[in-house]
Amino acid sequence: MIAAGEMFVSQLPELIVTKVGADVAAGVSYHLDGELAPVLTVDVSQRPVFFEQHILFWKHPDIHISLKPMHGILKRFVAGVQMFILQASGPGCIAFSRSAVGHIVPIRLAPGQTMHVRAHQFLAATDTVDYGFEMVSGLLNRAMGETGTFLDRFSAGAEEGVVWLHGHGNVFEKTLAEGESIEVQPLGWLYKDPSVRMETDSDTFTSGLLGSNTNFIFNRLTGPGRVGLQSILVHTQTEQK
Repeated sequence: MIAAGEMFVSQLPELIVTKVGADVAAGVSYHLDGELAPVLTVDVSQRPVFFEQHILFWKHPDIHISLKPMHGILKRFVAGVQMFILQASGPGCIAFSRSAVGHIVPIRLAPGQTMHVRAHQFLAATDTVDYGFEMVSGLLNRAMGETGTFLDRFSAGAEEGVVWLHGHGNVFEKTLAEGESIEVQPLGWLYKDPSVRMETDSDTFTSGLLGSNTNFIFNRLTGPGRVGLQSILVHTQTEQK
């Protein structure tokens, strides 16, 4: 029999580790450290990584930085997603950090696996990963879900890949069973498996002396699959300015 306390803990999203002393994923060694504005350091001697602009912290002098070719530049421009991505290769290490309080999360992708990510929270990825985008499903999700119109889509090809994301605050992960749901503030989720369905809904209640109505909007995420949650709610467009 499962004790009540054990059942309670099993229902909680799990905090993802905030520090990684040394790990190897998709053929690259990496290191995560830092408390408020963490730093990701990657050894690109064996495999290139690509990354978003404006996050380069430091690098070994022998590392070469180039523009990564991206498919569908015009479509990316119209969608408002990243058009220009940089790539680092060569002997040595390179470090990335975003100028914001948060948590860097490594997402390992098995060959053929895909992950949906909230736009503008990508940090870096191995060159075995394809970086695309897709429209958020459902008119209500696009209109009220506060995710924007498009999601980033990362897919591993024939080899394993790893994507590093920057979450606001701390990042927790919840694995949902088939049909299991969690309701989240619209700005509170960071990533999800494509198998996780998202619906946007609202509750209306009356408050105040004048009886005004207040709407409480949330995203209902339904499994099966993983969901990443972030503890600080930041409007993406405000953050980008």
